[in-house]
Amino acid sequence: MTTLEGVIAIVGLALITVATRGFFLIPERELPLPAWLQQGLRYAPLAALVAVVAPEIVMTQGQLISTLKDARLPAVAVAMAYFYWRRDILGTIISGTSTLLLLKLGFGW
Repeated sequence: MTTLEGVIAIVGLALITVATRGFFLIPERELPLPAWLQQGLRYAPLAALVAVVAPEIVMTQGQLISTLKDARLPAVAVAMAYFYWRRDILGTIISGTSTLLLLKLGFGW
């Protein structure tokens, strides 16, 4: 690729990014969304989080975990129990992470 082609590619990608991200800022009034779409968009952040976190919990190197002696499983259980008990995100993160570190560093899981 030549330098000119690289510059054209970067400028083109920058313009596409500005156009797509600025699309909602350009109109002077709010764009109406159908109720069904608004309802569906409420679950988008949760779905994205589950799509990122779930494979990390149950898979290792592209394969399902084959043993229950995996520190992630008890850490997830402790974090879920804490969240169910207190409904506190920071405490959930701290409890799950501390359990994971204790099992990995303390017991060598």
